[in-house]
Amino acid sequence: MLTGLPRFVVAAPGSGHGKTMIATGLMAALRARGLEVSPHKVGPDYIDPSYHGLAAGRVGRNLDPMLQGEERIVPLLLHGASTPTLADVAVIEGVMGLFDGQLGGAGFSSTAHVARLVQAPVVLVVDCAAASRSVGAVVHGFTTYDPDVRVAGVILNNVASPRHEAEVRASIVGIPVLGVVPRLPEIVVPSRHLGLIPVAERAPEALAAVDALADLIGAHVDLDALLELAASAPDLDAEPWSPAMPGAGAESAGERVETPTVAVFGGPAFSFTYAENVEQLTAAGAHVVTVDPLAGDRLPLGTAAVVIGGGFPEMHLDALAANAQLLEDVRAFAAAGGPAVAECAGLLYLGQVLDGVEMAGVVPMTAAMTRRLTLGYRRATALADGPLVRKGEQVTGHEFHKTAVSYDAPGQETWQWELHDGTSATEGWVSGNVHASYLHVHGAGHPEHAERLVALARSYAASVPA
Repeated sequence: MLTGLPRFVVAAPGSGHGKTMIATGLMAALRARGLEVSPHKVGPDYIDPSYHGLAAGRVGRNLDPMLQGEERIVPLLLHGASTPTLADVAVIEGVMGLFDGQLGGAGFSSTAHVARLVQAPVVLVVDCAAASRSVGAVVHGFTTYDPDVRVAGVILNNVASPRHEAEVRASIVGIPVLGVVPRLPEIVVPSRHLGLIPVAERAPEALAAVDALADLIGAHVDLDALLELAASAPDLDAEPWSPAMPGAGAESAGERVETPTVAVFGGPAFSFTYAENVEQLTAAGAHVVTVDPLAGDRLPLGTAAVVIGGGFPEMHLDALAANAQLLEDVRAFAAAGGPAVAECAGLLYLGQVLDGVEMAGVVPMTAAMTRRLTLGYRRATALADGPLVRKGEQVTGHEFHKTAVSYDAPGQETWQWELHDGTSATEGWVSGNVHASYLHVHGAGHPEHAERLVALARSYAASVPA
C-alpha cells in the first residue's frame, strides 16, 4: 500500500491566472532536481495532461469525481504515483477556479472537492497583472471560504516590478508567498478553438516551452518550501487503483486465452485518450497497437477491435484523406462486423464527410465545424445494445467539441440525456458492433466497457478464417 505520498494542488481564483503554466513549470523544475514527479489534472482534460507528461517524463492523468466516482480518486492518484515507478511527489493541477465544479452541483468535481478527497494542501496562483493590494483580499477570501480546504501558500504571477511585488506582498496576511513570477510574455504556448495545441502536434516547440518554464519556475519559486508543504500532506489509507476489472482473469492457469489485437488510434490527429482506458484494455487481455493515420499506418494484421478517441481531425483533413488505405481498412473492418468504438473525433472519422472531405463512410453522417462550443458533463442512458453498453444502462461522460453532425439515414441513437433546461437530447450512432458518439467516457468509472470490448474482440477474432 502506497500511503505517504507528498503532494499538493495548484489552483487559482479562476481561469486565466496561469495555473497551467505554473503547474507545468513546477513539474519540470522538480524533475530537473532529479525527483520523480507524478502529474495529475482535475477534470475531463486531455491537453493539459499532455504538457504535464512532457514536463514530468511520465503519463499525465486525470482526477475527476464526476467521471470516475469519488471513491476512486485516491486510488487513481496512488496508481499514477506508482506507475511505472514510485513518485517522490505528486503535483495536481486544478480546473477553472478553486471552487468551480459541475454546474448545479454545489462544487462537485471542483478542484476544492478533489483537494479534500486527496487531503492535499493547495497552492493558489494569482495573476497580479491588474491589481496590487487587492490581491490580498482575493487570497484572504480563498483561504477562509472553506475551512476543509487548506490553502497553504500562494504564487504571485505576472508581477511587473519590485515595487509591484512589495505592494502585493504587503497585502497578504497569514499565508506564505512561495514564489513571484515576473511578467514574461515571450513564453507562449499557442492555442486554438478547444484550448492549447496538444503536445502531439508540436512536440519540439512544446518541449522548448516546457524547458523555458522549468527555468522560469526554478528561478522564481521556492521549491524547497513547496516540497516541505507537500510533505505535510497526511498518509492516505487506500490501495492503488487497478486497471483489471474486479473478478476478471479467473480463467484457470492451464486454459488458453486468446490475446486479440486492439488498434487504438493515436498521433497528432487523435491524441485524446485517457491512459487508464488503454491500461484497462491490456489488463482485459488485449494486445494494444497504436495506429497513427498521419504516419501512413494501416490496421495491424489480425485486428479484432478498433478504438478511435478524440482529437483534432479537422486540422488534418488532407493528411487523413491521403491515407486512403487506412480509411478502406476501417470501412472493410466495420462492414465485416468488427467491433469499432469511436468518441468525438472518432465519430467524425467514421462519418462520410467532414468539412467537405470524405472520411471512412462507416456512419451515414456529415459533419462540419461551427462557431458554437458544446461542452459539459452528461449522464447518459444507452438506447440500444452495443459493443460497450447494454440498453438502459447509464454512464457519466463529457462532451467538448465545435462540430455539428447531420445523419443522412435513419438509425439507432446511442444515448439519451437530460439538458440543463430540463429537455432531453439523443446523440450518437450504434449499429451492430459499431458504437460512435460525441461522448467521452473515462474507463475507471465504467470498467465493464473494456472487458466487454475485449471479449467481443476475442469472439470476432475466433470467427475470422485463419
